[in-house]
Amino acid sequence: MKQKFTILFDLDGTLVDTAPDLMRAHNHVMKQFGYPTKSTDEIRNLVGQGAGAMLGRSIWGQAKKEFSKIEDEKIKNQMVKEFVDFYGKNIVNESKLIRGVKEFLIWAKNKKMSMAVCTNKQENLSIDLLKKIGIYDFFEYIAGHNTFDYCKPDPRHLTSVIEILDGDIKKSLMIGDSETDANAAKAAGIPIILLEDGYTEKNTTEIYHNHLIKDFIGIEKIVSKYL
Repeated sequence: MKQKFTILFDLDGTLVDTAPDLMRAHNHVMKQFGYPTKSTDEIRNLVGQGAGAMLGRSIWGQAKKEFSKIEDEKIKNQMVKEFVDFYGKNIVNESKLIRGVKEFLIWAKNKKMSMAVCTNKQENLSIDLLKKIGIYDFFEYIAGHNTFDYCKPDPRHLTSVIEILDGDIKKSLMIGDSETDANAAKAAGIPIILLEDGYTEKNTTEIYHNHLIKDFIGIEKIVSKYL
């Protein structure tokens, strides 16, 4: 049987612009624990490595020594729990699909491609978000931050999903928006399509990619080259 072509997607900043709702959850936690809040644009630079990393990076900018103490681990865990609880209840208040996503998913499904999400967001939150925003049924597998014992930029986050889908690395493609996605794809030997305005502090010139796109409008032309 001919193997299907596999497309792996990042979630935050790639399929969905989640920054407004992440910002509200982040600022809720920061107010609770007495730390400075952030704007939506600032949050876009902090997302990509999970809730704990986002909160840690946010605070390290203000109080690196204070937050790096061993006894602060308990506080950090409390902050992450508060963030997940609040965000889980407010996950699609302002989040929106990136332009052209739904149309591309329909096109790819009609081409009988295998599609999966590889994100550093918690698996349960990822599934909930995808269901509530209306695109969950397009994907055969959702791999979150806590699905395996590893996550992006570890290439196994991608290769394990391809294996689960009975796919082929040589017939696979990654679509993401940050160096976390790009480094995982590069290490796995998978081409990556990078979104321009990603959730990252880096410029696109600093991030490995095979193709650069503004949104999903017209992306079919790029993907078709690999079929």
